[in-house]
Amino acid sequence: MSVDTITLGCRLNFAESETIARTAPAGEDWIVVNSCAVTNEAVRQTRQAIRRAHRERPSAKILVTGCAAELDPRSFTTMAGVSRVVRNTNKLNSFAANDVMAPAGFQGHVRSFVAVQAGCDHRCTFCSIWQARGPSRSLSFELIRGAVSRELDRGAKEIVLTGVDITDYDGGLGNLCQRLLAAEPRLQRLRLSSLDSVEIDEPLLELIGGEPRLLPHFHLSLQAGDDMILKRMKRRHSRADAVRTVERIKSARADASIGADLIAGFPTETEEMALNSLKLLDDCDVIAGHIFPFSPRPNTPAARMPQVPRQVVKARAARLREAAAERRQRWLDELVCTVQPVLVENHGKGHTDNFAPVVVAGAVRGETGPARIIGRDGDHLTAVWA
Repeated sequence: MSVDTITLGCRLNFAESETIARTAPAGEDWIVVNSCAVTNEAVRQTRQAIRRAHRERPSAKILVTGCAAELDPRSFTTMAGVSRVVRNTNKLNSFAANDVMAPAGFQGHVRSFVAVQAGCDHRCTFCSIWQARGPSRSLSFELIRGAVSRELDRGAKEIVLTGVDITDYDGGLGNLCQRLLAAEPRLQRLRLSSLDSVEIDEPLLELIGGEPRLLPHFHLSLQAGDDMILKRMKRRHSRADAVRTVERIKSARADASIGADLIAGFPTETEEMALNSLKLLDDCDVIAGHIFPFSPRPNTPAARMPQVPRQVVKARAARLREAAAERRQRWLDELVCTVQPVLVENHGKGHTDNFAPVVVAGAVRGETGPARIIGRDGDHLTAVWA
């Protein structure tokens, strides 16, 4: 018998899936589907995954949890093969009596994700995740340090701090990172998941500029590049704020790379507004764009706003993706003939410190060191050890 996990959505979900799987009862055949509700497409993919799992393993019990299960549990209880639906508030004790706020981590992975925070106190007009995850809650430093230590004991070479809104960590994300790096000398590679640019604090900027163990890739939740759309989204930053944040990051560490979430076709978006978001790719030097076509989520203010025609939304998303892909390819090409620090995660594949995907000839899992980049093969680099 086995416990398999199918995870959709954010890195926090992936970390939580590992924790749920470790608590599953022995001798039972379970499939855990950890759902996402960030878009209508994510909910559709969740249902598709459940149907496929039941079709391929009809004897297995299926447990559905995550944000989609939190927002609409009844719609999953009636699906064929589903034995249990667990709300987000109880997901980490789906099989056992665990503390719901215990840190989640990836057991036995070279890169391990450790949750430091859950929930969100903000009310972006397009988002239903605050309804699914509840208010922001930060884990204590002692719990986080213990989780990091256990992941390092299991062989992790890199720790990624994750959550719903980690820049809202109580006491400051920068202070948390400083304390972790001081308390755990074995922690040589610390990476951060998605950041709200307006909440990046001075201690974190100090680390970016002076701590090589904090890896130089920063994924920002920007969402749009037009001030009116940002206001209607109820974001707390302006376009100028986003550009200024990237300038400060780049000033602190020149080799830092920038990723960003951007939504195409938000309600009321005009062509001029859409072009402002397109130009933001250049203005913020985005080399990893996560582009989402706007999807009206139930019970959100944006769903009640005047909608952009779907064909226009799709076309603007495609244009953004194409521009982001071109920028990324140029960035990867610029890394050819340089020497980059690399961590190999599996089958010779890994990432540079600034998160360029790379394949190192003859490398083994967990190996790290400087690698000479010799070429680009599609969306990844090729390299040999320097």
